[in-house]
Amino acid sequence: MEALIVVVVVLFIAALLVASSSVRVLREYERGVVFRLGRLIELKDPGLLLLIPAVDRMERVDLRVVTLNVPAQDIITRDNVPVRVTAVAYFKVIDANRAIIDVENYYVATSEIAQTSLRAVLGKADLDTLLSEREQLNADLQQVIDQQTEPWGIKVSIVEIKDVDVPANMQRAIARQAEAERERRAKVINAQGEFQASKQLADAADVMSRNPATLQLRYLQTLVEIGASGNSSTVIPLPLDILTPLLGKLHGTDVGDTHDGTSAAGADAPVEDIDRSPRNGVPRLGV
Repeated sequence: MEALIVVVVVLFIAALLVASSSVRVLREYERGVVFRLGRLIELKDPGLLLLIPAVDRMERVDLRVVTLNVPAQDIITRDNVPVRVTAVAYFKVIDANRAIIDVENYYVATSEIAQTSLRAVLGKADLDTLLSEREQLNADLQQVIDQQTEPWGIKVSIVEIKDVDVPANMQRAIARQAEAERERRAKVINAQGEFQASKQLADAADVMSRNPATLQLRYLQTLVEIGASGNSSTVIPLPLDILTPLLGKLHGTDVGDTHDGTSAAGADAPVEDIDRSPRNGVPRLGV
Protein backbone atom coordinates (compact mmCIF):
# COMPACT_ATOMS: atom_id res chain seq x y z
CA MET A 1 0.00 0.00 0.00
CA GLU A 2 2.76 2.39 0.82
CA ALA A 3 4.48 1.60 -2.46
CA LEU A 4 1.28 2.46 -4.32
CA ILE A 5 1.05 5.80 -2.56
CA VAL A 6 4.64 6.60 -3.49
CA VAL A 7 3.96 5.76 -7.13
CA VAL A 8 0.87 7.96 -7.17
CA VAL A 9 2.78 10.87 -5.65
CA VAL A 10 5.59 10.50 -8.18
CA LEU A 11 3.14 10.37 -11.06
CA PHE A 12 1.35 13.44 -9.74
CA ILE A 13 4.58 15.40 -9.46
CA ALA A 14 5.58 14.33 -12.98
CA ALA A 15 2.20 15.43 -14.28
CA LEU A 16 2.64 18.83 -12.65
CA LEU A 17 6.09 19.22 -14.19
CA VAL A 18 4.79 18.26 -17.61
CA ALA A 19 1.83 20.61 -17.28
CA SER A 20 4.04 23.49 -16.18
CA SER A 21 6.37 22.92 -19.11
CA SER A 22 3.48 22.96 -21.56
CA VAL A 23 1.94 26.23 -20.32
CA ARG A 24 3.38 29.54 -21.60
CA VAL A 25 2.27 33.14 -21.10
CA LEU A 26 3.22 35.71 -23.76
CA ARG A 27 3.25 39.42 -22.97
CA GLU A 28 1.69 42.03 -25.22
CA TYR A 29 5.01 42.92 -26.89
CA GLU A 30 6.01 39.26 -27.42
CA ARG A 31 5.22 36.71 -30.09
CA GLY A 32 5.77 32.96 -29.96
CA VAL A 33 7.39 31.05 -32.82
CA VAL A 34 6.42 27.39 -32.27
CA PHE A 35 8.06 24.37 -33.85
CA ARG A 36 6.15 21.04 -33.71
CA LEU A 37 8.41 18.12 -34.33
CA GLY A 38 10.79 20.55 -36.06
CA ARG A 39 8.18 22.08 -38.34
CA LEU A 40 7.03 25.69 -38.03
CA ILE A 41 3.38 26.18 -37.14
CA GLU A 42 1.34 29.36 -36.89
CA LEU A 43 2.65 32.33 -34.92
CA LYS A 44 1.27 32.55 -31.37
CA ASP A 45 -0.20 35.83 -30.12
CA PRO A 46 0.03 37.24 -26.57
CA GLY A 47 -1.84 35.42 -23.80
CA LEU A 48 -1.98 31.89 -22.41
CA LEU A 49 -0.43 29.25 -24.64
CA LEU A 50 -0.56 25.46 -24.27
CA LEU A 51 2.18 23.36 -25.81
CA ILE A 52 2.40 19.62 -26.28
CA PRO A 53 5.16 18.37 -24.02
CA ALA A 54 8.19 16.89 -25.78
CA VAL A 55 6.60 17.77 -29.11
CA ASP A 56 6.40 21.56 -29.30
CA ARG A 57 9.29 23.99 -28.83
CA MET A 58 8.71 27.75 -28.65
CA GLU A 59 11.01 30.78 -29.28
CA ARG A 60 10.02 34.13 -27.76
CA VAL A 61 10.49 37.18 -29.99
CA ASP A 62 10.46 40.71 -28.55
CA LEU A 63 8.79 43.23 -30.89
CA ARG A 64 9.94 46.35 -29.03
CA VAL A 65 12.48 48.77 -30.49
CA VAL A 66 16.02 47.68 -29.67
CA THR A 67 18.86 50.15 -29.09
CA LEU A 68 22.06 48.95 -30.73
CA ASN A 69 25.31 50.70 -29.81
CA VAL A 70 27.64 50.28 -32.78
CA PRO A 71 31.23 49.84 -31.54
CA ALA A 72 33.82 52.46 -32.50
CA GLN A 73 35.15 51.97 -36.02
CA ASP A 74 38.47 53.19 -37.42
CA ILE A 75 37.70 54.77 -40.79
CA ILE A 76 39.84 56.34 -43.52
CA THR A 77 37.86 59.12 -45.18
CA ARG A 78 37.96 59.86 -48.89
CA ASP A 79 40.60 62.56 -48.34
CA ASN A 80 42.80 60.07 -46.41
CA VAL A 81 42.10 61.33 -42.89
CA PRO A 82 41.94 58.62 -40.16
CA VAL A 83 38.98 59.08 -37.82
CA ARG A 84 37.26 57.00 -35.17
CA VAL A 85 33.46 56.97 -35.37
CA THR A 86 30.80 55.58 -33.04
CA ALA A 87 27.10 55.32 -33.84
CA VAL A 88 23.78 54.08 -32.49
CA ALA A 89 21.01 52.25 -34.37
CA TYR A 90 17.37 51.61 -33.49
CA PHE A 91 15.60 48.58 -34.96
CA LYS A 92 12.66 46.29 -34.29
CA VAL A 93 11.41 42.90 -35.43
CA ILE A 94 8.48 43.18 -37.82
CA ASP A 95 8.35 39.49 -38.85
CA ALA A 96 9.03 37.11 -35.97
CA ASN A 97 9.05 33.97 -38.12
CA ARG A 98 11.75 35.27 -40.48
CA ALA A 99 13.78 36.68 -37.58
CA ILE A 100 14.02 33.16 -36.12
CA ILE A 101 14.20 31.05 -39.29
CA ASP A 102 16.27 33.14 -41.71
CA VAL A 103 19.08 34.20 -39.36
CA GLU A 104 20.72 32.46 -36.42
CA ASN A 105 20.91 35.52 -34.13
CA TYR A 106 19.29 38.61 -35.55
CA TYR A 107 20.76 40.93 -32.89
CA VAL A 108 24.37 39.92 -33.60
CA ALA A 109 23.75 39.90 -37.35
CA THR A 110 22.28 43.41 -37.27
CA SER A 111 25.23 44.65 -35.21
CA GLU A 112 27.75 43.25 -37.70
CA ILE A 113 25.87 44.72 -40.65
CA ALA A 114 25.79 48.12 -38.93
CA GLN A 115 29.56 48.06 -38.37
CA THR A 116 30.43 47.13 -41.96
CA SER A 117 27.94 49.63 -43.38
CA LEU A 118 29.37 52.37 -41.15
CA ARG A 119 32.85 51.81 -42.56
CA ALA A 120 31.61 51.53 -46.15
CA VAL A 121 29.39 54.63 -46.18
CA LEU A 122 31.61 56.98 -44.18
CA GLY A 123 34.72 55.87 -46.08
CA LYS A 124 33.23 57.44 -49.21
CA ALA A 125 32.83 60.87 -47.57
CA ASP A 126 35.55 63.44 -46.92
CA LEU A 127 36.22 64.95 -43.51
CA ASP A 128 34.28 68.18 -44.10
CA THR A 129 31.21 66.21 -45.16
CA LEU A 130 31.53 63.94 -42.14
CA LEU A 131 31.62 66.91 -39.77
CA SER A 132 28.98 69.12 -41.41
CA GLU A 133 26.47 66.83 -43.14
CA ARG A 134 25.53 64.41 -40.38
CA GLU A 135 21.85 64.26 -41.32
CA GLN A 136 22.51 63.12 -44.88
CA LEU A 137 25.03 60.51 -43.75
CA ASN A 138 22.58 59.23 -41.12
CA ALA A 139 19.90 58.83 -43.78
CA ASP A 140 22.31 56.97 -46.07
CA LEU A 141 23.36 54.63 -43.26
CA GLN A 142 19.75 53.90 -42.32
CA GLN A 143 18.86 53.07 -45.90
CA VAL A 144 21.87 50.80 -46.45
CA ILE A 145 21.45 48.86 -43.19
CA ASP A 146 17.69 48.53 -43.59
CA GLN A 147 18.05 47.09 -47.10
CA GLN A 148 20.33 44.34 -45.81
CA THR A 149 18.27 43.45 -42.73
CA GLU A 150 14.88 43.53 -44.45
CA PRO A 151 15.07 39.83 -45.56
CA TRP A 152 15.44 38.89 -41.88
CA GLY A 153 12.23 40.66 -40.85
CA ILE A 154 14.21 43.50 -39.19
CA LYS A 155 13.27 47.16 -39.65
CA VAL A 156 16.03 49.70 -38.95
CA SER A 157 14.29 52.99 -38.26
CA ILE A 158 17.06 55.36 -37.10
CA VAL A 159 20.85 55.46 -37.35
CA GLU A 160 22.74 58.31 -35.68
CA ILE A 161 26.46 59.10 -35.72
CA LYS A 162 27.43 59.79 -32.10
CA ASP A 163 31.09 60.81 -31.98
CA VAL A 164 33.78 61.57 -34.53
CA ASP A 165 37.29 61.53 -33.06
CA VAL A 166 39.73 63.49 -35.21
CA PRO A 167 43.53 63.34 -34.67
CA ALA A 168 45.08 66.26 -32.79
CA ASN A 169 47.03 67.56 -35.79
CA MET A 170 43.86 67.64 -37.88
CA GLN A 171 42.04 69.45 -35.09
CA ARG A 172 44.66 72.21 -35.18
CA ALA A 173 44.37 72.40 -38.97
CA ILE A 174 40.58 72.66 -38.74
CA ALA A 175 40.91 75.41 -36.12
CA ARG A 176 43.26 77.38 -38.39
CA GLN A 177 40.89 76.92 -41.31
CA ALA A 178 37.93 78.15 -39.25
CA GLU A 179 39.93 81.17 -38.06
CA ALA A 180 40.93 82.05 -41.63
CA GLU A 181 37.31 81.73 -42.72
CA ARG A 182 36.16 84.10 -39.96
CA GLU A 183 38.84 86.63 -40.91
CA ARG A 184 37.77 86.44 -44.55
CA ARG A 185 34.15 87.08 -43.62
CA ALA A 186 35.16 89.99 -41.39
CA LYS A 187 37.14 91.59 -44.21
CA VAL A 188 34.29 91.12 -46.67
CA ILE A 189 31.78 92.65 -44.25
CA ASN A 190 34.15 95.55 -43.55
CA ALA A 191 34.63 96.19 -47.27
CA GLN A 192 30.89 96.09 -47.85
CA GLY A 193 30.37 98.56 -45.01
CA GLU A 194 32.99 100.93 -46.44
CA PHE A 195 31.37 100.70 -49.86
CA GLN A 196 27.92 101.47 -48.51
CA ALA A 197 29.26 104.32 -46.37
CA SER A 198 31.06 105.85 -49.35
CA LYS A 199 27.85 105.74 -51.39
CA GLN A 200 25.94 107.46 -48.60
CA LEU A 201 28.66 110.12 -48.24
CA ALA A 202 28.62 110.71 -51.98
CA ASP A 203 24.85 111.16 -51.91
CA ALA A 204 25.10 113.52 -48.92
CA ALA A 205 27.81 115.59 -50.62
CA ASP A 206 25.67 115.84 -53.75
CA VAL A 207 22.70 117.09 -51.72
CA MET A 208 24.82 119.62 -49.79
CA SER A 209 26.39 120.98 -52.97
CA ARG A 210 22.97 122.04 -54.23
CA ASN A 211 22.27 124.24 -51.19
CA PRO A 212 25.22 126.05 -49.50
CA ALA A 213 23.13 126.63 -46.36
CA THR A 214 23.40 122.93 -45.54
CA LEU A 215 27.17 123.28 -45.30
CA GLN A 216 26.77 126.04 -42.71
CA LEU A 217 24.32 123.91 -40.72
CA ARG A 218 26.72 121.00 -40.82
CA TYR A 219 29.47 123.32 -39.59
CA LEU A 220 27.39 124.46 -36.63
CA GLN A 221 26.49 120.85 -35.81
CA THR A 222 30.19 119.97 -35.76
CA LEU A 223 30.86 122.80 -33.30
CA VAL A 224 28.12 121.49 -31.01
CA GLU A 225 29.59 117.97 -31.10
CA ILE A 226 33.08 119.25 -30.33
CA GLY A 227 31.83 121.34 -27.42
CA ALA A 228 29.89 118.44 -25.91
CA SER A 229 32.85 116.05 -25.97
CA GLY A 230 34.34 117.48 -22.74
CA ASN A 231 37.85 118.10 -24.14
CA SER A 232 40.18 120.52 -22.35
CA SER A 233 40.99 122.24 -25.64
CA THR A 234 38.58 123.05 -28.45
CA VAL A 235 39.55 123.38 -32.11
CA ILE A 236 37.21 125.66 -34.07
CA PRO A 237 37.57 125.25 -37.83
CA LEU A 238 36.96 128.37 -39.93
CA PRO A 239 35.43 128.23 -43.38
CA LEU A 240 37.70 128.97 -46.29
CA ASP A 241 35.56 131.91 -47.47
CA ILE A 242 36.41 133.73 -44.21
CA LEU A 243 40.14 133.00 -44.25
CA THR A 244 40.73 133.98 -47.90
CA PRO A 245 40.05 137.79 -47.51
CA LEU A 246 42.21 137.92 -44.37
CA LEU A 247 45.13 136.24 -46.11
CA GLY A 248 44.75 138.63 -49.04
CA LYS A 249 44.94 141.70 -46.80
CA LEU A 250 48.01 140.38 -45.02
CA HIS A 251 49.79 140.18 -48.40
CA GLY A 252 48.52 143.60 -49.46
CA THR A 253 46.28 142.20 -52.22
CA ASP A 254 42.61 141.76 -52.77
CA VAL A 255 40.85 138.46 -53.02
CA GLY A 256 39.67 138.53 -56.58
CA ASP A 257 41.65 138.77 -59.82
CA THR A 258 41.08 141.12 -62.70
CA HIS A 259 39.61 139.99 -65.89
CA ASP A 260 43.01 140.02 -67.65
CA GLY A 261 44.52 137.61 -65.11
CA THR A 262 46.43 140.22 -63.02
CA SER A 263 45.85 140.68 -59.34
CA ALA A 264 43.24 143.10 -58.04
CA ALA A 265 45.96 145.38 -56.55
CA GLY A 266 47.01 146.40 -60.05
CA ALA A 267 49.46 145.35 -62.65
CA ASP A 268 52.16 147.72 -61.26
CA ALA A 269 52.36 145.99 -57.89
CA PRO A 270 55.98 145.48 -56.84
CA VAL A 271 57.37 142.11 -57.53
CA GLU A 272 59.23 140.25 -54.86
CA ASP A 273 62.97 140.11 -55.40
CA ILE A 274 65.29 137.54 -54.02
CA ASP A 275 68.37 138.87 -52.32
CA ARG A 276 70.84 136.18 -53.16
CA SER A 277 73.65 137.71 -51.12
CA PRO A 278 74.58 135.12 -48.55
CA ARG A 279 73.62 136.02 -45.02
CA ASN A 280 74.35 133.28 -42.59
CA GLY A 281 74.24 130.92 -45.54
CA VAL A 282 70.50 131.49 -46.27
CA PRO A 283 69.12 133.58 -49.19
CA ARG A 284 66.92 136.51 -48.08
CA LEU A 285 63.61 137.43 -49.65
CA GLY A 286 62.95 141.14 -50.12
CA VAL A 287 60.24 143.37 -51.57
